[in-house]
Amino acid sequence: MRILLIEDDKNLCDTLKYQLEQEGILVDACTDGLDGLHYMKEDAHDMVLLDRMLPTMNGLQVLRRAREAQIKTPVIMITALGELYDKVEGLDSGADDYIVKPFEFPELLARIHSLSRRSGQWEAGDCLSYKDISYDAVLRKLQKGRQQILLSRREGSLLEFFIRNAGQTLPRSLLLSRVWGPDAEVEDGNLDNYVHFLRRRLKTVNSEVSLITVRGVGYVLE
Repeated sequence: MRILLIEDDKNLCDTLKYQLEQEGILVDACTDGLDGLHYMKEDAHDMVLLDRMLPTMNGLQVLRRAREAQIKTPVIMITALGELYDKVEGLDSGADDYIVKPFEFPELLARIHSLSRRSGQWEAGDCLSYKDISYDAVLRKLQKGRQQILLSRREGSLLEFFIRNAGQTLPRSLLLSRVWGPDAEVEDGNLDNYVHFLRRRLKTVNSEVSLITVRGVGYVLE
């Protein structure tokens, strides 16, 4: 799972990023409203945590413009404004949930899990399966029958995205954006290397599943 965190309090932003990453969640973070809107329009994340009070463009404006651009990514608004009117305004602007500062991290994590289940994006502890393999996205464990192997975080994120989109040809640009992040400075060769690693992992557990190269486009899991 990849989350976009838009929060202008640098200390809170760094703390939340660290805590989420300890839960196995990939996090891209920014502290500015316009930057946040740019990242949202890349449509490269499974969920957005959006602060309401931001420089250059406030969270409500970011959210409204993203929804006008048909960005349907689930959004949890994070704010110190906790009056009923503020909550209603945030939800009416397109937020899917609303959490008031200060909050405890377990509550935020529970809201992320709950919203993810509702949107069909991800559920902690869920085991994905395709053909003869299963993959635990939390433990990063690839398994076929009694044979299993642990994957690195990047390998796991890539395999998870392939399984969730099995049978579909995924363009290289989409894979790089979803797994490395929309603004990551990464070369195409890195993607090829990790696809190679995944092919070796699949062979290790004797899976019949294959990662097929679609020349000039990307890859497909079949």
